[in-house]
Amino acid sequence: MAKHGKRYRDNLAKVDRERHYPPAEAVSLIKGFDQPKFNETVECHIRTGLNVRHAEEQLRGTISFPNGLGKEMTVAVFARGDKAREAEEAGADHVGDEDLAKRVEEGFTDFDVAIATPDMMPVVGRLGRVLGPQGKMPNPKVGTVTPDVARAVSESKAGKIEYRTDRHAIVHLPIGKADFDQAALLENYRALMEEINRAKPASAKGRYIHTVTLSTSMGPGVRVDPAARGAAEDAAAVA
Repeated sequence: MAKHGKRYRDNLAKVDRERHYPPAEAVSLIKGFDQPKFNETVECHIRTGLNVRHAEEQLRGTISFPNGLGKEMTVAVFARGDKAREAEEAGADHVGDEDLAKRVEEGFTDFDVAIATPDMMPVVGRLGRVLGPQGKMPNPKVGTVTPDVARAVSESKAGKIEYRTDRHAIVHLPIGKADFDQAALLENYRALMEEINRAKPASAKGRYIHTVTLSTSMGPGVRVDPAARGAAEDAAAVA
């Protein structure tokens, strides 16, 4: 087991590992952690009770956070001709067809979101082994395979990101930066929980959300009470 540094151990000592904190208290606790010299990402990890081996229990969608994520989203678009020009005009960072696909096959994945026009999918389909494990494979269900590339690029640049369960039925997602104020982080957290609850598969059985954990990039996890929606009490706590 890797040994943690003094900062991590000091932050861990502030956390009651047996407690499931109300959302506002969890965010406040994280905001009180000793921070490294860089601006850490605040992450949310939601362990569900879904059986992800069954297609009807897959959880996947997109979300735009009310306060953004505090980072510039890098977008790659697989398109040709007029659609490629539309993508460039909308602000895409990397645009190409077979040439871009070849770069990805060779290991280029320095982007947050990949978008493709439908006619490019025979080419993009070959990239599943590279983009799939990173959650970057274009998919029509979440709007990243579309003829309207300009809109898709604009939404992605504004912070719209995809979420999905991993093979352990856990959703891992950033909800902002450590320098966000408490109210902004809390609002983003609530938006994520509302979306996850809204998107619950109809075929899901038993307990849907088992645990919710907030953490910073290099900090310890703080368990959050998954039953606490917290709009009223959280607003009072922040105030």
